[in-house]
Amino acid sequence: MVRRRLALGIATAALLAAGGAWADEPAATITGVEDKALREAILRVLSISKTAPQSRAEARRRARDAGDDVVAVLRAEGYYAYAVEPDISEGDPPRGVVKVLPGPVFVLADPTIVWRGAPPDEGVTQRAVSAMSLTRGEPGRAADILGAEGRVIAQVQQLGYADVAAEPREVVVDHADHTVRPTFNIAAGDLTRLDGVELITTGRSNPAWVAHLTPWQAGDVYDPEDIAELERRLRDTAVYDSVSVSIAPLEKILPDGRRPVVVNLTDRPERTIELGAGYSTSEGPGVDARLIRYNRLRRADTTTYTARLAKLEQRLEGEVALPHWRRPQQTLKLNGAVFRETTDAYDETGATISADLTQRRKTTSYRTYGVALDLSQSEQLQTTSAGSVKETLNLATLTTLGAMAWDQSDDILDPTRGWRFEARAEPTASFGDTTLAYLRAQVQGSAYLPFGEQAGTVLAARVKVGAIFGALVSEIPASRRLFSGGGGSVRGYAYQAIGPRLADNTPQGGVSLVETSFEVRHRFTQRWGGVAFIDAGAIGPERKPDTEDFRFGAGIGVRYDLGFGPIRADIAIPLGKRAGDPAFQIYLSIGQSF
Repeated sequence: MVRRRLALGIATAALLAAGGAWADEPAATITGVEDKALREAILRVLSISKTAPQSRAEARRRARDAGDDVVAVLRAEGYYAYAVEPDISEGDPPRGVVKVLPGPVFVLADPTIVWRGAPPDEGVTQRAVSAMSLTRGEPGRAADILGAEGRVIAQVQQLGYADVAAEPREVVVDHADHTVRPTFNIAAGDLTRLDGVELITTGRSNPAWVAHLTPWQAGDVYDPEDIAELERRLRDTAVYDSVSVSIAPLEKILPDGRRPVVVNLTDRPERTIELGAGYSTSEGPGVDARLIRYNRLRRADTTTYTARLAKLEQRLEGEVALPHWRRPQQTLKLNGAVFRETTDAYDETGATISADLTQRRKTTSYRTYGVALDLSQSEQLQTTSAGSVKETLNLATLTTLGAMAWDQSDDILDPTRGWRFEARAEPTASFGDTTLAYLRAQVQGSAYLPFGEQAGTVLAARVKVGAIFGALVSEIPASRRLFSGGGGSVRGYAYQAIGPRLADNTPQGGVSLVETSFEVRHRFTQRWGGVAFIDAGAIGPERKPDTEDFRFGAGIGVRYDLGFGPIRADIAIPLGKRAGDPAFQIYLSIGQSF
């Protein structure tokens, strides 16, 4: 027993010694610093070693290095009358020790700007002094002094002096009264007025189109924000590999004193091809092919040709997008398509032309106005006193659009925080085999809340509400009614399967819609993640769905991050299964469900 205890003691001592050897070893022990904040600032900059010093010489070297770090921190925090003494401790092995006497904190006194060369006007001078934001009596920290100089330069430049520069500053540290007196030597240069744009590119952009994007008029005083805004406008078009906007050097100044702005543009490849695919057990497989051509009209335009082949829809489409159309932050889209849709509720073949104008009000706020004309032939079931009969409608449908959207989320395909909201109204008129006018309106919002370690878990929620005003369900063509069910709405149900049905189980659709979804998303590794979800939805033949109309679906899924967005694979079951509903549904696509 004694031997076992002795062996255990030896083993424990060995482990403790090994643990001490493996523990992080600070370069030196700091003594004499009572101020907690100052001590923490010093400890943050000390180097760390995995092993203890192997000799007195190495311990002394570490102490000297630590002493240099301590001096840097003291000066940065406004301690200039310090005493720092590197030393080593007694013992084996020896450790580095730094004995510190911080002394008093030196405070700011009389911060001054001296203008080298001609000073700017009086208003600019006063704004520059205010921009220093150095208060007499505050600690004379080096970082505060450097920051003050930077603020002065930024303020003067913002007020039109593009060539303002800081010459070597003078900082007097007075040990008699423990003060720091900084003097900033600033060369303002001349007031700069802007001219037009000098375009440098081997691409296809029209110089006149680039010039119309400028947020200034020739002769306006220089503002760096104007230069940055022009660069943002060009980058927003997404047709350039690189964009650079800068004021021309002094040697290019024009005789009237104005300075051109130099724009360097590098076009992206003239065309790209994109392929996409998705699958669900209810909607079947679907493939998309897109040919995208850039800058054909020499004004950062995008032309997209799309072919879609799916069980429910076949479509050929062409679209031209004209960014900054007629004025900045305004995009015109012209679209034309031929299509065929084959669903349980209706079959429709037709052609459509449309025009949409989207205005970006702020970075994440948009409003859209549009008009579309559809020529179509549709087949649907119509309920009569004798039962359901097939009805063919040949229609011309004119639709106008007004929409507002806000996107405060952090990612298009895989949002982890923030929110989105969209509201749209579509006044519609149909002519032909039936004449009808009505209003279709929808609002949808979603929110994303991260929590847990490194925000690895995200709670996501979505709500959608829609209604059609001005017509009865029986009057509205089936292709224009509201439907719910499927991968984009309530998972677990077939496409259009939620809501009232005809006698033969054909989805009827409705004039009111409510949908909601809740997901818990968790990332297990850098690439792999999982999700648990529950969806709910209702379609009503009246203005408000009845509680009995609600159907719920629940399921789980996996996500694999491709770098630009996740692949989504979900399996869901209907919780309110009716005749004709499948036992489960599977969905495969790219991007989160909402």
